[in-house]
Amino acid sequence: MTDLAGRIVLITGGASGIGRAVGTVLAARGARVWLADKNGAAADGAAAELRGRGLDVAGVTLDVTDAGAFVRVVDELVAREGRIDLAFNNAGVAVGGEIRDTPLEVWRRVLEVNLMGVVHGVHAVYPHMLRQRSGRIVNTASMAGLIPFPGGAPYAVSKHGVVALSTALRAEAHHFGVRVSVVCPGFIATPIYDSAIYVNVDRAKVIDAIPVTPIPVERCAEIIVRGIERDRRIILVGASAWMGWWFWRAFPGAFLRIAERSLGTFRRARLSG
Repeated sequence: MTDLAGRIVLITGGASGIGRAVGTVLAARGARVWLADKNGAAADGAAAELRGRGLDVAGVTLDVTDAGAFVRVVDELVAREGRIDLAFNNAGVAVGGEIRDTPLEVWRRVLEVNLMGVVHGVHAVYPHMLRQRSGRIVNTASMAGLIPFPGGAPYAVSKHGVVALSTALRAEAHHFGVRVSVVCPGFIATPIYDSAIYVNVDRAKVIDAIPVTPIPVERCAEIIVRGIERDRRIILVGASAWMGWWFWRAFPGAFLRIAERSLGTFRRARLSG
């Protein structure tokens, strides 16, 4: 997918952060972009702002945890546009806190949005792409989907699932002309840190403990789009993602020892216990 002009694109979590930034890059290259978000007003506002720049962008309300709503939005898009060329399953929620403090309702929420939201997206768009014998599905995971991630286990579990789903689907879909990639960013400067779920930890202290300066979201979006154009299986974003994945595979014992030591900083952010 090197020529993006005229491509029909759906992006979840599109009102802000990575979703909006990727939508901006794709639209600037000639794609027609639908920004979908649970916050419909924010999606409409983002779309209106980008249309003011002369870009072809629409906003739509979509809660990715509602499988039926996902199907309806995709069916409407295909009815209006005639096809869907790229689906970017990007909506997500982060969590900070140790497993010992994390209630089941937090586990369910994170898995429902981050993993089942992607499953719902694949379920909605893949049949259309099979009929077209073309299309691309891009799913947002994280470096936390490739390495151990103590202090955020529900998030890591969901993102490992997204990586597994994406790589399996890539193998299955290739025969039908459908391509699949998974995005694994490191630390990116987005609002996800503000909207994250913090379990028995001080939010400000957790954010202050991030070991690197987050990458600007605009830079992240350019890397993702370049990875899509090059048909990368796994699109790593940022030195932290590249180094973390390499170090975990090369020296797993040392990686875990460093991760255990890093928990000292994290545990100083605990509020009780």
